[in-house]
Amino acid sequence: MSENEFDVIVIGGGPGGYVCAIRCAQSGLATACIEGRGALGGTCLNVGCIPSKALLHASHLYHESRSNFRTMGIMGDPPSVDLARMMTYKGDTISQNTAGIEFLFKKNKVTYIKGWGRMSGDGQVLVGESSYRAKNVVIATGSEPSSLQAVPVDEKRIVTSTGALALEAIPERMAVIGAGVIGLELGSVYARLGSKVTVIEYLNEITPGLDKDICKAFRRALSKQGLKFVLGAEVTGVKDSGEYSTLTYALRKSSSEKELDAEVVLVATGRKPFVDGLGFTECGGKLNDHGQIVTDAKWRTSIEGVFAIGDVIAGPMLAHKAEDEGMAVADSIAGKAGHVNYDVIPGVIYTAPEVAYVGKTEDQLKDEGTAYRVGTFPFMGNARAKSMFMGEGFVKLLADAESDRILGCHVLGPTAGELIHEVCVAMEFGASAEDLALTCHAHPTCSEAVREAALACGLGAIHA
Repeated sequence: MSENEFDVIVIGGGPGGYVCAIRCAQSGLATACIEGRGALGGTCLNVGCIPSKALLHASHLYHESRSNFRTMGIMGDPPSVDLARMMTYKGDTISQNTAGIEFLFKKNKVTYIKGWGRMSGDGQVLVGESSYRAKNVVIATGSEPSSLQAVPVDEKRIVTSTGALALEAIPERMAVIGAGVIGLELGSVYARLGSKVTVIEYLNEITPGLDKDICKAFRRALSKQGLKFVLGAEVTGVKDSGEYSTLTYALRKSSSEKELDAEVVLVATGRKPFVDGLGFTECGGKLNDHGQIVTDAKWRTSIEGVFAIGDVIAGPMLAHKAEDEGMAVADSIAGKAGHVNYDVIPGVIYTAPEVAYVGKTEDQLKDEGTAYRVGTFPFMGNARAKSMFMGEGFVKLLADAESDRILGCHVLGPTAGELIHEVCVAMEFGASAEDLALTCHAHPTCSEAVREAALACGLGAIHA
């Protein structure tokens, strides 16, 4: 095998791509990963998950210092924000993580090819003037922000998540278009830092698709923090008004048109698969009506020997979903049984309080005609949460009415993104609510709220 020939070429070095490449190499396959960004980690590590969590962490501590420190006896002048230094901290966090992936590539003998890959058929991938060939090609090119025709993005005053992660000043007023995960997380960051944030959502509730009880309580929690919501509104345009931008929107119920001035407008209307310049369709590859690569149950595309994973195919656009698919495809190529349980993929919104969820919602169970029981428990009944000023929110567990098997869980509260995983493990092994209820949980921990919700599915919670 020549230096330009491999068993597997992975196009894209994001969470799905780099995990797939490492897994292939661990199975003894000669593997290369092509990435054109200039740094590994994809959107997640460079302009998505990791930098946003760094800013969420910093802004949360700043908010705590001004809200709760004196109550706890921590005295002194309230701190101020140096946004430039905060952005440097964010940048250092990114570089440490991306450098870590390069180390993992070297450790596992994955060939890292820098540049934009383009398929040319028959296992051949071009990167600039160089040509590479592999028996198997895995497309892991991820996604990019969706745009609105009426709202032209310049990444300075009208920004996507990329621009919002690199602002040079804290805006006095920020308008967020879209009340999904990205809009609420970044809106939360700047609201904590002092911006007056208004979120405009086309639908009549935030976080579409989540449990309705969670949505309502989550909106109340964010409203207390200063975020303002305009629901059921369609953005019709944005114009430059000198020092600020004027956003126009129409209320869907009355069709009345309103205006909103803001120094920064964040367009957070979702993401779309990134397939531009890939050469996939030119080689005979098929896309669906949403621009996603069509695959079968084993992630095989319509082109022989070509697989696709992550945001570029159907399913939730989540880094951990892409990672699971990357490992599964690698195992399949290596002759093993690659598998992803799509019924047990958690989602998390990293605001304060956090939101986390897995499995079915009540609406989904009603639509399916499934008989179920509900167990809920408020964090105000949890001693650890109250001691941290985090008593807002609750755990909601859904179990089959006959078998007691756990069907879903929805959490609003402290460390929800960590708590959800004991439910994920329970669901993966087909556990019942009673199994969870009878499992001893350390005291005092926030995880006791999960146990109490499981108890509420039976005889009842103890501390409610």
